[in-house]
Amino acid sequence: MIERIHLAKPRGFCAGVVMAISAVEKAAVLQETPLTVYHSIVHNHTVVERLEQQHNVHFVEDLEALEQLPAGGDTVVFSAHGVSPRVRSRAAELGLYTIDATCPLVTKVHTEAKKYAREGFHILLIGDSAQHQEVIGTYGEAPDVTTVVGVLGKQGAGLADPYTVQVPDPSKIVVLTQTTLSVDDTQKTVQILKNRFPQMVIPPSDDLCYATKNRQDAVKSISPQVDGFLVLTSTHSSNGMRLLELAHTLTGRAYRLETVQDLDALEPELLGLRSVGITSAASTPDDLVWEVVNYFKAKNPALELVEEGEWENIEFREAKRVAPAARV
Repeated sequence: MIERIHLAKPRGFCAGVVMAISAVEKAAVLQETPLTVYHSIVHNHTVVERLEQQHNVHFVEDLEALEQLPAGGDTVVFSAHGVSPRVRSRAAELGLYTIDATCPLVTKVHTEAKKYAREGFHILLIGDSAQHQEVIGTYGEAPDVTTVVGVLGKQGAGLADPYTVQVPDPSKIVVLTQTTLSVDDTQKTVQILKNRFPQMVIPPSDDLCYATKNRQDAVKSISPQVDGFLVLTSTHSSNGMRLLELAHTLTGRAYRLETVQDLDALEPELLGLRSVGITSAASTPDDLVWEVVNYFKAKNPALELVEEGEWENIEFREAKRVAPAARV
């Protein structure tokens, strides 16, 4: 029986996710016509389902779908992960109003990609999947001079190996990263590349986002005090899956769930655990975490709950609706 829960702080929504979801909710309320979002606004099934059911939001995954909005629809929201210039251009061609809910930290990486491409650099973009929307968007800023490199331990189609990747000119390369990777694995990957390409430029500001670092640090802090971890995350959430991997590495027993309904199937796995840490991805609603806590409280009224760490105090500006002419 679980006797103690260590609840990580920070966990759950980061400032970028709060900004993105708020942008969709406000726009959906203000508009009489259906609102369309290009890609899942954030990578969490519950968030997407709630927006669909409560606000009649329509989600699309490709440019062809963007051309066939619901009747009367004239606005598209770009998700928190960012989009490529090709998507922005197509939205302008279609005469759509746009709301850019891209996380400002992702926008920073896009800006760096454009800057270094203009200056003649070849870009090594470290990511965990060539199909992740953030990687697709950043790559799209300068596809002719960008190579996506798999973060250490990640292989797959479209990912170059940091040990063997080739570049046109070793004296003119820069490394950028997806914002939601493992901090430790990213540092190791950058070092591998730096050893191979000593003249490689590393931008002065770190691309990994503060929320990713803070949530991983919280797991590291709690892990010596628990027998295992529960991580609430969708499989599509890069930062959430990195939390799961880290928790498993540190404790040997880490389990993923999306909602409290998943706990019944996990019960056999949890046998023998007396203390667990609980954390959640930056796109997981915190009410889902508390449903899990209450599940264990119902089984053990004497359950001890320990919250450690501090909440973040960061806010991003509100995303505004922009007329088509401003995008042309």
